[in-house]
Amino acid sequence: MVNRNAQTARARGALIEQCAANWLQQQGLVLIGRNQFVKGGELDLIMKDGDTLVFVEVKHRENWRYGHPLESVTPTKQRRLVHAATIYLARHALSCPCRFDILAATGTPPNISFEWVKAAFDAF
Repeated sequence: MVNRNAQTARARGALIEQCAANWLQQQGLVLIGRNQFVKGGELDLIMKDGDTLVFVEVKHRENWRYGHPLESVTPTKQRRLVHAATIYLARHALSCPCRFDILAATGTPPNISFEWVKAAFDAF
């Protein structure tokens, strides 16, 4: 039996990521990929900003009751994202400038506000 709460959460996450991708495209980025799974992690959105490949972590909260969405990108999460990006780059034989952005989404569709942090952290 499939857990309905898990299905609902996945559907909500997919909707938020689609809203995020649309919003970033309106800001001039080009969507390259979504939900790229690699051992040890997932890359939410992969986009191009000019010549730079951008790995975007999308974090959503309906409100700030449990903290700001940006607070959930811990150093451990950052290491996982860097690891996943390294694997992605190797798999696609890419050598280009890269950065890690975080897009914090607050609210519920269609009333979502975004806070975009470019180059939120570096690969270490």
